[in-house]
Amino acid sequence: MPLASKNRSSDDFPWWLVAAGVLAAAVALLIAVSGLYTQVFSVIVKGVGITVFVTLVSFALASALGLLLALMALSGSIALRQIARFYIEIVRGVPMLVLLFYVAFVGAPAFVAIWNMVTQPLQDAGLMQPLQVRDVSLMWRAIIALTIGYSAFIAEVFRAGIQSVDEGQVEAAEALGLTPFQRFRLVIMPQAIRTILPPLGNDFVAMVKDSSLVSVLGVADITQMGKIYASGSFRFFETYSIVAYVYLLLTVSLSIVLRRLEKRLRETTER
Repeated sequence: MPLASKNRSSDDFPWWLVAAGVLAAAVALLIAVSGLYTQVFSVIVKGVGITVFVTLVSFALASALGLLLALMALSGSIALRQIARFYIEIVRGVPMLVLLFYVAFVGAPAFVAIWNMVTQPLQDAGLMQPLQVRDVSLMWRAIIALTIGYSAFIAEVFRAGIQSVDEGQVEAAEALGLTPFQRFRLVIMPQAIRTILPPLGNDFVAMVKDSSLVSVLGVADITQMGKIYASGSFRFFETYSIVAYVYLLLTVSLSIVLRRLEKRLRETTER
């Protein structure tokens, strides 16, 4: 069998999307006509807002921290490079669930203890109440854990994208008298984004799925709402089928949007 052409058009008709759409429509019809599935869906959909919020905030913070780490890893200072590499390698080696538990049940109490120690004079003067561990939101503990975990992976995405820019472009910008910030904003990032966007989009989709881990802390996301309903009704098949369906709607829709954005960006840069 001859090998597929490497120049195959990216505009091939998306039959997979048609099949996925038919499946999604069939499940939607089942939800509409079945009282049981309607009830399950109405419970689970209450967690969509939390899932979206956790994902968006975590990804925005992780991207900002990841970019900072990438710039540190590429800086001229050996100390900054070693600090960035230490952070990236250590964090990438810790499972996300373990990191989530560590931030929630070790990091949060440590933060509270340090905060109370620093603000002790204000507390003695009656200007501030001591902070309790329970005052630190479980949702924000989860967001911080996802931010820390994903920032290490995103840092490598940014580093690879920045290094993909031809050095001659940077040298030419430097010769024109552009400042380091201007070189980064006007020359490096516009070219690096073509390399960065696909893996960054993959990390975004992955974070939508990994946001389900926050359910272990009792955060009322999609997965947690499913767990609550299933434990009370013992309708595990119906419940987790709908949970999977909702996550697929989110991730497939997001993948399509990112693919369109990537295609448009490629067409713009080729002009």
